[in-house]
Amino acid sequence: MLLSVSLMLLMGMFLGWLCKKLKLPSLLGMMLTGIILGPYVLNLIDVSILNISADLRKIALIIILTRAGLTLDLNDLKKVGRPAVLMCFVPAAFEIIGMIILAPKLFDVSILEAAVIGAVVGAVSPAVIVPKMIKLIEEGYGINKGIPQLVLAGASVDDVFVIVLFTVITGLAQGERISVLSFVNIPVSICLGIALGFLSGFLLSKFFAKVHIRDTVKVIIILSISFVLVTIEDNITGVITFSALVSVMCIGLAMQKYRKEVSFRLSLKFNKLWVCAEILLFVLVGATVDLHYVTDAALSAILLIFGVLCFRLLGVFLCLLRTKLSLKERLFCMIAYMPKATVQAAIGGVPLAMGLACGNIVLTIAVMAILITAPLGAFLIELTYKKLLKYDGMGVRLRETS
Repeated sequence: MLLSVSLMLLMGMFLGWLCKKLKLPSLLGMMLTGIILGPYVLNLIDVSILNISADLRKIALIIILTRAGLTLDLNDLKKVGRPAVLMCFVPAAFEIIGMIILAPKLFDVSILEAAVIGAVVGAVSPAVIVPKMIKLIEEGYGINKGIPQLVLAGASVDDVFVIVLFTVITGLAQGERISVLSFVNIPVSICLGIALGFLSGFLLSKFFAKVHIRDTVKVIIILSISFVLVTIEDNITGVITFSALVSVMCIGLAMQKYRKEVSFRLSLKFNKLWVCAEILLFVLVGATVDLHYVTDAALSAILLIFGVLCFRLLGVFLCLLRTKLSLKERLFCMIAYMPKATVQAAIGGVPLAMGLACGNIVLTIAVMAILITAPLGAFLIELTYKKLLKYDGMGVRLRETS
């Protein structure tokens, strides 16, 4: 196990650095590390790590969402308003509709099976998008109009909407009866997640104000509470639940609101944690990729992915109508909403495990979506943000403070 961890970290860092030198996103090198070391190529990752891969990926996601919450300013989010709410579900809904239209034409699947594929592919990746948007906030690009805040908030809630839809649609595919409550659960789980997260963050901020402890201990406390919230969500079997990942981000938001100086120091701590967590996350995502599935239906899958991306981009564009954003800024938001990785890696194999006839096709398209959109989206964000967004001069102040 220790050898596997060392190989993952060292090779992940090296290939990530190599990709940066080639002007490619570092996450591509990390994903390639996972593919090479994973069970489908060299098989050098210990089985014990693969067995807890989903939990390790979730820990990395918790770290980056907490970091996002600590970085976001509620006042900036209020400025964004309506588009932020629409970005939580409209682009994903458009992509699922696009999948229902296009998938039966390219693959031998029914409309319901196409909806299952759409529910897997429709989510964006906070693990790719959140670090990029935090970088923009720190460097001061687009922050006066709340552009990185808009994308960051929408991407974090988008996953909740898609995962709940995935549960509903796969239930229908298995012949289960779906009640109205299943759809009501989407806004309810998001609202409950926000409320629980803000309550936790508020109580923590009051506790930290009265009890003087090291920032490292505060980080451990916040992570532990986040782990508890995620565990509670996983163990709730009722129709109505809450979104623990939204709660995790809202803990950081509440800390930002009530203990701003502390939240800034904690965000620096989480930045350091992310250095290791990022490598593990994308290496383990790469380890889920089975290249045999990729080669079987590569061309049709590529056409389908780019086809449904057009529907997603249209959805983003519609969300931004009647806003003060320029055409360049809207184009950036469309680019930033492309990457997929974590949700597809987490649920791409579920339909196959359920015994659904479309299971192999779902897994193939999920894998291709990761390989195409994660590096492409990250690369385009890096390439375009200085050209498409206005520099608002906040980055210097943040760097001086740190």
